[in-house]
Amino acid sequence: MSSFASLSNQLLIAMPAMRDPNFARGVTFVCQHNEDGAMGLLVNRLSEYRLGDVLAQMNLSSELSEVNDAPVLIGGPVQPERGFVLHAPAGSWESSFRISDRISVTTSRDILIAIAAGEGPEHAVVALGYAGWSPGQLEQELMENSWLTVDVREQLLFDTPLDARWEAAAALLGVSSMAQLTDYAGHA
Repeated sequence: MSSFASLSNQLLIAMPAMRDPNFARGVTFVCQHNEDGAMGLLVNRLSEYRLGDVLAQMNLSSELSEVNDAPVLIGGPVQPERGFVLHAPAGSWESSFRISDRISVTTSRDILIAIAAGEGPEHAVVALGYAGWSPGQLEQELMENSWLTVDVREQLLFDTPLDARWEAAAALLGVSSMAQLTDYAGHA
């Protein structure tokens, strides 16, 4: 009987040698990880859209400039037309997946209506697309030294500037400079 160690509610920090342009210098929040694979959202890739653009595409609008001007992230290369709202506190929306007691991901329209009206969750990140791994794929990438992992900190998800998140996530592990890490795995 094997024991499965889920990486849900953790951050994947791309190692400096990551060659995939979708994930190079990326920080991915793992929303779900089980024997069937994994799903996560990149939390440090700015898209060309603002939240006002996304709302308009859904025939919604907001009178709040902070809502209209809010950045929309590239959540990953899979289904880039699909929207996700990563938020805290968890709350109860029509289509939410509770990742932890404090963080959920929601895909239903009702949360965007609430955000547009200034009544949404205290902290929210809107992303288009997601990152997905088939069964065993993420575990293999970890063995290949593609990622570092660390428990999530809400401050990093919601308050740290996007361009500082890669280094800030590594700092949670005590890594002062990602440039000092090697690009090969070793075994003692």
